[in-house]
Amino acid sequence: MTAWKNAFTPCLMILICVSAGLGQAPPEIKVKLDAKIKQLAAFSTDSEIVKEVKAHNAAPASAEAAAMTNDQWHSLTVLDPFVRATAKTPLSEYLKAKKSADDTIAKVFVSGADGSKVGFDAKTEHWTHKGMPKHEVPMTGGTWIGSVKVDDSTGQQLIQVGLPVLDDGKPIGSIVFGLRVDKLRN
Repeated sequence: MTAWKNAFTPCLMILICVSAGLGQAPPEIKVKLDAKIKQLAAFSTDSEIVKEVKAHNAAPASAEAAAMTNDQWHSLTVLDPFVRATAKTPLSEYLKAKKSADDTIAKVFVSGADGSKVGFDAKTEHWTHKGMPKHEVPMTGGTWIGSVKVDDSTGQQLIQVGLPVLDDGKPIGSIVFGLRVDKLRN
């Protein structure tokens, strides 16, 4: 019985994560969202993103990063040295440049296999998305689509899309985009 439970539990988690990422786009933006997701899929294999995620996954986390909880992260300001250090990484700078070139993207962040941040355009709400569908679905190779929500930091209606970061076709991390719903409606 224990062996059955041990085999069943991961399968159930994957099923829940996959079903959490399905069919959440409002019909009026579905066609444009699907086209945008196809365009954003290039980020999954972008050499700069893959390189930085591989380096993150290969290196042991600093003591501060390993001890960081979502509650601690949430309480930090953007001026905190730990936040600033992550915000100034080469990947964060790269993501900011990519975001600037596409006015549909309101937010973007990349997580390593462990769910912790590798880079972002602006401080995220969570330090790690481990155990959350926006990270777990891409880690199975799938695409996660969240529901439309008003983003606390931008005040805009956004829909989040999570994609895998792929190294030779294998998921090694996730990249999540917050897409502006108003731009998908136009």
